[in-house]
Amino acid sequence: MGVRLSEIIGVMENFAPKTLKESYDNVGLMIGDEDSEITKVLLALDCTLEVVEEAIEEGVQLILTHHPLLFRKPSSITMDSLQGKKIIKLISNNINLYSSHTNLDSVQNGMNDTFMELLEVKDTKVLEENTSLPGKGHGIGRIGTIEAVTLKELILKLKNVFNAEFLRYAGDESQSISRIAVINGSGEGYLELAYKQGAHCVITGDTTYHYVSDYNELGLSIIDLGHFYSEWIVFLKLIEKIKISSSQLKDIEFIASKTSRDPYRFQ
Repeated sequence: MGVRLSEIIGVMENFAPKTLKESYDNVGLMIGDEDSEITKVLLALDCTLEVVEEAIEEGVQLILTHHPLLFRKPSSITMDSLQGKKIIKLISNNINLYSSHTNLDSVQNGMNDTFMELLEVKDTKVLEENTSLPGKGHGIGRIGTIEAVTLKELILKLKNVFNAEFLRYAGDESQSISRIAVINGSGEGYLELAYKQGAHCVITGDTTYHYVSDYNELGLSIIDLGHFYSEWIVFLKLIEKIKISSSQLKDIEFIASKTSRDPYRFQ
């Protein structure tokens, strides 16, 4: 016996209210019917065509993603565009799509905090507070302390914890690191905040040459784990925690996508 999609949405938005999203973002029910009965959910970072086909094959009624398929209002929905193909396939197969993005990043005990838990970081604080809700602890990025390790040791731990075969970094491998900042996903815009708050190293994804060059010259080590690897394991871990803590979701089957992958390849 499943539950209505509206109940799942209630659980997600009680945990990560939509008011916590960044101004540019679009979160919530992208496609679907809140009265749908849900028994099986596919988890994916992005709603790719492969993920849609996987959802059809698995017989799920809901795809739950971190990244929204619809950032902006489309001018048309046709089979001539990639986005249109996805939307039409989802609707024609009665598959709902829900996304929880920057609100899930920002919320206390959300993506950023879960990342810090996986790295066993202590005394964490928010890099940039979000004051749209009462209380503290919400916002983009986290900073905290770890038992001192070298940059090389930290890199090895990251690769192991997040199943990343490759990553990019800037800094002296022998540098002692005890204060780190994390911005999951694309976070180079927060390098200045991390630097000012005393981070020895920033872990994020999607960094660019000049940002990294300048801050590394100032003595800040930077690890670019990649957008995918900085979020995929974290997303799965967080949804598992939300499911366990919610009685409404106890009978719902959640499966991790086998086709959700980093679009980059390395040689």
